[in-house]
Amino acid sequence: MKQVFNFCAGPAMLPTQVREALRADLEAWQGLGRSVVEVSHRTPAYAALQARAEDNLRRLLGLDASYVILLLQGGASGQFAMLPYNFLREGAAADYVVQGYWGERAAQQAARVGRVRRLTDPGAWNSQALYAHVTTNETISGIALPETFEQPKIPLCADMSSDILAAPRDYSRYDLFYAGAQKNLGVAGLAVVAARKEFLSHARRNLPAAFCYLEHIRAGGLYHTPNAFAVDALVHLTDWLLEQTLEVVWARNARKAAKLYVALDASAFWRPLAPRERRSRTNVTFRLPTAALEAEFLAQAEQAGLVALKGHRAMGGVRASLYNAFPEAGVDALVAFMEAFERAHG
Repeated sequence: MKQVFNFCAGPAMLPTQVREALRADLEAWQGLGRSVVEVSHRTPAYAALQARAEDNLRRLLGLDASYVILLLQGGASGQFAMLPYNFLREGAAADYVVQGYWGERAAQQAARVGRVRRLTDPGAWNSQALYAHVTTNETISGIALPETFEQPKIPLCADMSSDILAAPRDYSRYDLFYAGAQKNLGVAGLAVVAARKEFLSHARRNLPAAFCYLEHIRAGGLYHTPNAFAVDALVHLTDWLLEQTLEVVWARNARKAAKLYVALDASAFWRPLAPRERRSRTNVTFRLPTAALEAEFLAQAEQAGLVALKGHRAMGGVRASLYNAFPEAGVDALVAFMEAFERAHG
């Protein structure tokens, strides 16, 4: 097979060793003569798998025992609803920073529960709000939220689906944060939620159990039969991150993004969409001079093994997603293809 580089915004590329480990686990897992998806979540083998996932996440995120980690179904979209259902009261308010599509989606769900005050930038926080919410990276527009924003005096929550562990970050700033796993943490079907225990003490208890954080904690994270395959992928992916070391991953991520932005800034043929000071290092968005050229670019890129570069339907254009497991060689291949394409069509 020819080399294929998958620039999909999610599900994302996995490291080769993770794919191979998952393939093996689907044949026979832990010497049990069954695949990982055929073993009961009540067994010691699964309990050890989930404990390893949580331990790996604590090490990578730098979280101590004051935080609870939950592995929940529903992805980040489920957390758009679950967070306000647990913490927002009718008549009370929450601050939501909205800088793009996903921040707005999160705010819309919260508005079904209580009052939402939308902010275009973090800073002018309402001290009477029950919590503040930010989206650290907008995958569609390619806009990142700088980590230098003013800390609110109210609990701070975040959707980190597309840039969790992608660059240095102080996770202890956040009282609750969550991420869909399919970009930087494994495969779809799982949301990682980390929450400070003190913040959780204010969560509602009179909710249907499936949507109640406290009920999931009481059940040891096993209220649902868990997505064992996604948890297994999370373990292998976080093992890989620990082996690589975050410092190596972060440096590689910075190089990948820099190479692509340098190519985009080198010519007026390419039009980066995100403001220079807010550019994402995980989702690079740009346009070409005409829609016809964009269509030709995407078609030829696909033939060259550079796949899933089409921008989100809400914005169009081109989008290259460069998550933690995406290899630097893929960016080199894309830059070389862009240079050749511009020579032929510029």
